[in-house]
Amino acid sequence: MAKTLVLAEKPSVARDIARVLGCKKGGNGCLIGDRYIVTWALGHLVTLADPEVYGDKYKSWRMEDLPMLPDKMKLVVIGQTSKQYKAVSALLSSKEVDKVVIATDAGREGELVARWILIKAGCKKPVQRLWISSQTDKAIREGFASLKPGAQFDNLFRSAQSRAQADWLVGLNVTRALTCKHNAQLSAGRVQTPTLAMIVKREEEILKFRPKDYFTVKADFGSFTALYKDSKGQARFFDAAQAQEIMKAVKGQKGILKEVKKQYKFKTPPAAYDLTELQRDANKKYGYSAKQTLSYMQSLYETHKLLTYPRTDSRYITKDVAATLPERLRAIAVGQYKEAAGAILRSKPIQTKYIVNDSKVTDHHAIIPTEQYVELNRLTRDEMHIYDLVVRRFLAVLSAPYEYDEVQVKISFGRYDFYAKGQSVKSAGWKALYDSSLIDDTDDSDDMKSQSLPQLNQGAAMTPRDVRIVAGKTSPPSRYTEATLLTAMENPGSQVESGKLRDVLKTAGGLGTPATRADIIEKLFDSFYVERRGREIFPTSKGRQLVNIVPADLKSAELTAKWEQRLSMIANGTENDKKFVDEMRRYASALVSSVKASDAVYRHDNITREVCPECGKYMLEVNGKKGKMLVCQDRECGYRKSLSVITNARCPECHKKLEMRGEGEKKMFYCSCGYREKLSDFNKRKESAGAGKRDVENYMRQQSKQKVANNPFADLLANWSEED
Repeated sequence: MAKTLVLAEKPSVARDIARVLGCKKGGNGCLIGDRYIVTWALGHLVTLADPEVYGDKYKSWRMEDLPMLPDKMKLVVIGQTSKQYKAVSALLSSKEVDKVVIATDAGREGELVARWILIKAGCKKPVQRLWISSQTDKAIREGFASLKPGAQFDNLFRSAQSRAQADWLVGLNVTRALTCKHNAQLSAGRVQTPTLAMIVKREEEILKFRPKDYFTVKADFGSFTALYKDSKGQARFFDAAQAQEIMKAVKGQKGILKEVKKQYKFKTPPAAYDLTELQRDANKKYGYSAKQTLSYMQSLYETHKLLTYPRTDSRYITKDVAATLPERLRAIAVGQYKEAAGAILRSKPIQTKYIVNDSKVTDHHAIIPTEQYVELNRLTRDEMHIYDLVVRRFLAVLSAPYEYDEVQVKISFGRYDFYAKGQSVKSAGWKALYDSSLIDDTDDSDDMKSQSLPQLNQGAAMTPRDVRIVAGKTSPPSRYTEATLLTAMENPGSQVESGKLRDVLKTAGGLGTPATRADIIEKLFDSFYVERRGREIFPTSKGRQLVNIVPADLKSAELTAKWEQRLSMIANGTENDKKFVDEMRRYASALVSSVKASDAVYRHDNITREVCPECGKYMLEVNGKKGKMLVCQDRECGYRKSLSVITNARCPECHKKLEMRGEGEKKMFYCSCGYREKLSDFNKRKESAGAGKRDVENYMRQQSKQKVANNPFADLLANWSEED
């Protein structure tokens, strides 16, 4: 009997599908059942060919060979995963298989993963599509009961392939042009470069900022404090004499309580999580990078099956998903969530107006718990942190609003008016689920905070105990953290002048996608364009110089806005993909000409006097993600050497992570507080304390595995993609 071949994106997903479909027999890169054979990719098995495939001349990086504009872009099998490709290809051509079900991730890149495999293998068999948002057995069964025709997603594939080809044409051409022009390891791309430009611009704003002294006048009435505001509502004065005048006029005088306003207010729950919002909160609360959050989320989705599809840009669910809410609430009604989940289940009907909105759901709905029963003790600490964020947000969005009475008072001293405000909570509502770390009360300004107010009667005379001037300084813009950078990438409208393109960017979800922003940020660190200091992100000299020498088009989010507008039209069938790619060829050629004609200069200002043992050139000192390293300045050499590594070992005096420097017997731990200790002494101290050497085991294991890096430009070509 003929069988259906199911192609999943990862082995873990394939195993889940195989279990549901009854495929228990192992095969070569597959699992076999009576009606189905389930196989898998390992992410991308097929990709766009490197430039060298189009001719030997591209094996060397030379300006005279640019631009690279192949007539037809070729697909190649990725070397590291070629064994699995051969297994999948053999199954696709097997006479035993009469049709294919694409079960890769339900999105633009997932479609590309599968279609490229089918094209490379020359598969012409009928295709159907599995499109699901969670990996539970129930979701898989329902998905197979309602498979969609593969042709329904042809335009989505064309959009994905157009994006990949355009990124190849623009990214690789500009990267080679910049590298050849300046003999430095430089790269650029339509998402990476405008993101870097935002970081550089913010740093320039901070460096140019000059703080100004300002003054506020506050009256202390014992049980509360009131703040002076002028007729325009301004509380800050940049003239100290003006503040002094107000203080002298009011001090020791009687004021009249002119207004006591009591107003009922409420705050609705925050929307459910999409990936970017989850990454923001995880960075704020736990310091996780965007990449770490996605990794933990992926485990909760694929391995534990507790949360829905992570790579979503929607914060709402559809009406049909709303029907499953009781089952999802019962699944999470354990431990610390039991009381809140039970209360929501008992309140009929469940309040859904803050989470259900069919018009705001595209490929995937918001991240919410699945119907899978949870065993909290099976989660790692990091997985538990992410799970807790999602479950609390899910419970919050189904909860009642936060209700309170706001009291505002106005006390007049002749022509000088002082104000105070306070709150009395009527119902904690959704806020009962949170501590203060993730609740953003943006209504309170820096100068006038909400406070507890006593019973006050309008018309009463009031004499302040004291009137004082409070001095302050204006603050510069804050440096980006990963949380705020994700926000800026999602809303980069300030970089775009056209209102229409700003709207397109907003509709498209900003720079990159929820699935790719983490990788874009990591690329900036890996390329040494930016570095972390604590949680703040600083541009390096290399990053600042790149922004100054790269073609202007690539620095603006406007390019992505235009591309996403066109790609969306291709996905909708209203734009021709071949026309778009042809335009990208012409655009890439223009960018290369721009770099060739530029008189910009790039200088290595982090050069050391240490000579590269491979080629004899002086090496550059850079701050990597895990410590300092030396990197050869020659792009064709690529030698690198670790100088120091931030370990998991903790300083016994201040408990910060220790830095490891030196080699062999000279290895030592260093701390920013001044603490120093030899590795051998550290190990003896740990052994005498009965704790063993676990604090440094990971570091030593990594060191033993470390190899001199290959040419980073070969790596760049092999892994080039603005969206993986």
